[in-house]
Amino acid sequence: MVMFLFLVVALAVVVAAVTLSVVSGGESGPLPEVAPERFQDPLPPDRPVNRADVESIRFPLVPRGYRMADVDDALSRLGAELAERDARIADLESALAGAQAAPHGPHTSLDRPEPEDRP
Repeated sequence: MVMFLFLVVALAVVVAAVTLSVVSGGESGPLPEVAPERFQDPLPPDRPVNRADVESIRFPLVPRGYRMADVDDALSRLGAELAERDARIADLESALAGAQAAPHGPHTSLDRPEPEDRP
């Protein structure tokens, strides 16, 4: 019985020492606060985004995955550039369709066949 009480008291002392050590931060003091990792936008502001830019995006991890605001910002930027490209493609396609549908005027040198050289 005495041995059992001794083990219980020793266990309580060890638990208390570990708890105090963790709570007080040990001899070196508490850990310094670290600023959360922020997203460094690798998308170029001075030119259109290309495939390599999109493949290089890496979002910092947070406890529940990724920071939603960082992902939303990147997707907004990509969506705006895709919409701009789609509008440009539509303009070019309509200009091409208009040029193809326009009646041909006088023949130009590109439309005329080259004269054949005969001996």
